[in-house]
Amino acid sequence: MSAADLTPPEAARWAARSGLSLPQDRHAEVAATAEHIRSVVSVLRELDFGDTPPSAAYRAGGEQHDAAV
Repeated sequence: MSAADLTPPEAARWAARSGLSLPQDRHAEVAATAEHIRSVVSVLRELDFGDTPPSAAYRAGGEQHDAAV
């Protein structure tokens, strides 16, 4: 099952499997929130970070240095 197919009862089942107690009145809200998170992550997955250096290469307030130096 994909996150897009997440129904309120499935959200409750997943919460229970994770050891979380999810009140009946929260099932729909949790399913909707999970769907929103899935849609945001899917947009991020489409971005091309090909030439972007890792964050360890960034030095705030100073010159940029290659992480290998």
